[in-house]
Amino acid sequence: MRFRTVLSLIGFAVVALQPAAAQEREWHSTASLIGESKYGDDFERYDYVNPDAPKGGTFNATTSGSFDSFNPYIIRGTPAAGFARFGGGLLYDTLMEQATDEPSTSHALVAEAYSNPDDYSSATYRLNPKARWHDGEPITAEDVVWSFNVLKENSQLYNRYYENVTEAVAVNDHEVEFTFNETGNRELPHIMGDLVVLPKHWWEGTDTDGNPRDVTEPTLEPPLGSGPYRIKSFNAGSEIVWERVDDYWGKDVPVKVGRENFDIRRYVYFRDRNSEWEAFKKGGLEDIRSELRSQYWAEGYDFPAFQEGKVVRKTFPTKSPEPMQGFTMNMRRDKFKDRRVRMALTYLFDFETMNRTRLYGLRTRTDSYFVGDELASDGLPEGRELEILEEYRDQLPPELFTEEFTLPDYSERGAQRANQRKAFELFRQAGWVSRDGKLVNETTGEPFTVEYLGSSPTDEIIAGLFVEDMRKLGIDASIRIVDQAQEINRLQNFDFDMTTVILAQSLSPGNEQRDFWSSTAADQPDSRNYSGIKDPVVDALVDRVIFAKDREELIATTHALDRVLLWGYYYIPQFYSPEVWLAWWDKFGMPDKQPSYIGADIDSWWVIPEKEAALATNGGGQ
Repeated sequence: MRFRTVLSLIGFAVVALQPAAAQEREWHSTASLIGESKYGDDFERYDYVNPDAPKGGTFNATTSGSFDSFNPYIIRGTPAAGFARFGGGLLYDTLMEQATDEPSTSHALVAEAYSNPDDYSSATYRLNPKARWHDGEPITAEDVVWSFNVLKENSQLYNRYYENVTEAVAVNDHEVEFTFNETGNRELPHIMGDLVVLPKHWWEGTDTDGNPRDVTEPTLEPPLGSGPYRIKSFNAGSEIVWERVDDYWGKDVPVKVGRENFDIRRYVYFRDRNSEWEAFKKGGLEDIRSELRSQYWAEGYDFPAFQEGKVVRKTFPTKSPEPMQGFTMNMRRDKFKDRRVRMALTYLFDFETMNRTRLYGLRTRTDSYFVGDELASDGLPEGRELEILEEYRDQLPPELFTEEFTLPDYSERGAQRANQRKAFELFRQAGWVSRDGKLVNETTGEPFTVEYLGSSPTDEIIAGLFVEDMRKLGIDASIRIVDQAQEINRLQNFDFDMTTVILAQSLSPGNEQRDFWSSTAADQPDSRNYSGIKDPVVDALVDRVIFAKDREELIATTHALDRVLLWGYYYIPQFYSPEVWLAWWDKFGMPDKQPSYIGADIDSWWVIPEKEAALATNGGGQ
């Protein structure tokens, strides 16, 4: 899966790198999985960037929590800002890079091209001979093979993502062939481009003290990279500063032209998100704020710097699919295994009141696992989707075929009482009854408890009303706020009752769906099957999505998967916003337009020296 875009191989915008008669196979340097890329065969740069954007200046940012590692690809340790558990982050490059302005599209980076046979049984990637590590050594096929093996062995995420990739072999210094254990997976040859490439010679070397390095352990030794930035300095747990690599090998590669313009990227850690908000208002610590809190966006921008015009803000509409955000119930706990219990809890969530009283009416209710695109199920199943679902009819709720899936609506007078009655009846059917005002197990007398796990005051806003409504039915509901490190650890080990999860989807679902929903992932620590779903129908539909033979089949199968997940009541859907809210200290220049697919590409912005200097002099900038 792509964290910005999940890719599955449906169609190509092909760049033929050599005359057809002179090549043994067809190579692709740009691939669009839905139709053709708008750039065609002569992609030179994104059409929205300023190719002459000046380099320089400092981008200040904040984050909450702490860090203790520069190795993001293992379960142990908390990676520092700028690293990524999936992908290269600021330090490393991947074989190909996901496009910022088109769905399900990627362009060449470390690999200048790739090829695959018609049966999708393998993929061969050809490396750009200019690709270099920061020490000047070339990036080789041996690095790619070593990276693949290390990541498959040590990263649960990469292991599941490349589950069907059995081997990586260096054909020569600049070509790597990946072999698959199944044919017909049209996505798999392409998503090999998401592979991050690590420097074998550095990780197998020794540190400054002469000790051998270990890629399976956390480290605070700044690693050798290949990407646009390197670590300049850090204070363990509290600050990390990145500097732009002036002789970065890839600065003229089309996906990099006019981008990554800041000389310095500085990340300072704060205790919590409220502290980050105060730091932004003060200035000099956070230059650009992606606003996630409705309260702040609705009424928080009245501080002096905003009133004086030093801080500006803007809404950027997006065309990308919206993530599934919802309360997830951990079915590894017996109390959540009964679908009627999960359905009852869904009936207790009053989105309309929350949106009106706490979210300022700014949010839209999530009603699908594939919100905002043609992949969302709707109405009653019909056509090809119905044919698929009929194969599993005896394993599915009968109402899936006869009723349109709808979420409880609290907008009308009396809706709360009616929904609570429905919830109570569902609990009763599942063996839970009311005694002395408490919801208890009819047989054992054990009270029904729900502890919501969060890591910020925002979690209390989102979960607060829900907890109150659960208590009205006699549920012993509570909120537990922990620090970010504890939250990460507990989520990795599935140590929670209920929490909020955000799962990014795209127009091309594929291998990542196994990590979200499969029975295998349910038993693997650090997977994203937070609910612990173990459903043979879901497993079968996930595989059918992955091996869909064409776009029409993919859409129908995804509709079926979406509908089965909705009727399973594994998540209580929350809300989304079809736009990005950004506020920034006025020291930046930016292209006249931004990519509508992701809303805004901050990497295409640049610092205006005069404005940066003025803010530093008058307060609010560094």
